Amino acid sequence: MLMREQALDFRLLNDFQRNFPLCPAPFAELAARLGVAEGAVLRMLEQLRRDGKIARVGAVFAPNRIGASTLAAMAVAPEKLRTVAETISRFPEVNHNYEREHRYNLWFVVTAGSEGRLQAALGAIEQAVGYPMLKLPLVQEYHIDLGFSLDGKGEKRQARLPSYTPLTLPTPLGELERRLVIALQEGLPLFIRPFQILASRVGCDESEVLERISRWCEEGIIKRFGVVVRHHELGYTANAMLVHNIPDALIGKFAATLAHEPGVTLCYQRPRVLPEWPYNLFCMIHGQAREDVEAKIAELRARLKLTDFAHDTLFSITRFKQTGARYA
Repeated sequence: MLMREQALDFRLLNDFQRNFPLCPAPFAELAARLGVAEGAVLRMLEQLRRDGKIARVGAVFAPNRIGASTLAAMAVAPEKLRTVAETISRFPEVNHNYEREHRYNLWFVVTAGSEGRLQAALGAIEQAVGYPMLKLPLVQEYHIDLGFSLDGKGEKRQARLPSYTPLTLPTPLGELERRLVIALQEGLPLFIRPFQILASRVGCDESEVLERISRWCEEGIIKRFGVVVRHHELGYTANAMLVHNIPDALIGKFAATLAHEPGVTLCYQRPRVLPEWPYNLFCMIHGQAREDVEAKIAELRARLKLTDFAHDTLFSITRFKQTGARYA
């Protein structure tokens, strides 16, 4: 019985981070695919959520498609770091907040429903903590997923073509769509007809909810819909942000190559902020041990001929906050 439960939780964690069934009874569909009862799927997902291994089951929205967001950093005196981090984490617009090994030792993501609200939140954060902020908004996305292949196989992904495409303006939302985004922030209710429950909260029919989510997935507004895992609780306790200073004319070439690497979970271009921050190409690499991540970075830089470019590696030390983005 124990082995069967372990196999079930592995399949749910590994196989359904993507390709989640968008139908009236999705957990029954998962159960049919897994050869178990629907109740077993629901109980296991609830257990995984209580154990902290999953954050939710639901949508991962693409950055800046329905709102505005930015990565930000501060150089905080070490003796004040925890106090400053706790203050920043109290802002609902902050969804990730990490200590990293660098002079800029506090890194966080701020998301809001509009550019105006984002700037207001950034100003309020600076005022609350009294430290200047590096603002590093997304310039170009090459790969943002945060899915984790637990069996070491994963899905082969196609890198974006090495050409610069300016970010599009956020998609305007109607009132019903705005209410649906708010409902989706909490994840799917773990009940037999979860989309029906969402529809009752939004004030529309179940079919409208499913149609809108499907369309957002097709349009790329939702990056993926499925089980959202928490990598630290699954054993991926070592993660590093690898940054390079790449000539602008070459960044597309190197970014597209990096984005295709299976060990890279994020890859994107952000602006330099000179003279404090000279780097413009960012990627994230996760592993189960620091030495594994260090070896992967060394191998990548050598094989992809990145050793001619200035770089830095910022390992995460403390996770102060990790939640889904909140747009309202």
